[in-house]
Amino acid sequence: MNIVYHPIGRLVTPFERPEEMPIQPCSTIVKQGYAVIFDDFVNGLKDLAMFSHVVLIYHLHKQSGVSLLVKPFLDVEEHGVFATRAPARPNPIGMSVVRLLKIEGNILFFENLDMLNDTPLLDIKPYVPEFDRPDNPTSGWLSNVENPSAMRSDERFV
Repeated sequence: MNIVYHPIGRLVTPFERPEEMPIQPCSTIVKQGYAVIFDDFVNGLKDLAMFSHVVLIYHLHKQSGVSLLVKPFLDVEEHGVFATRAPARPNPIGMSVVRLLKIEGNILFFENLDMLNDTPLLDIKPYVPEFDRPDNPTSGWLSNVENPSAMRSDERFV
């Protein structure tokens, strides 16, 4: 089976290298960026401005290599890549929930980003708390992390 996706736009962010950007969009390092949506897809933005947050799905264009076992930044133990948010995945697809600030024509302005500049954008979905926030979730191995404030990933910027 051959699966082919085509970008609907590109993300413009202040981060040129992975070591410059926050590891998760919940970081207290609040940076703004925007998405330029290609003309063929602009009609799909109708009514999106009514949402406070959107889910951006994108191609991790600078990721090379796959690791099925990874040591995430919050742990000293290896975990399966599917139990982490590590980028070294069989299909380099990223997903972030960002705060939508405004839409002007074909440009979406947002903050709380954690992606590299010029990242190909594959899809946008509205964040809907009633659908996207399940009851009684658990956090797997992250429940054992000693310093939960590190989950915001800002300690590497201090």
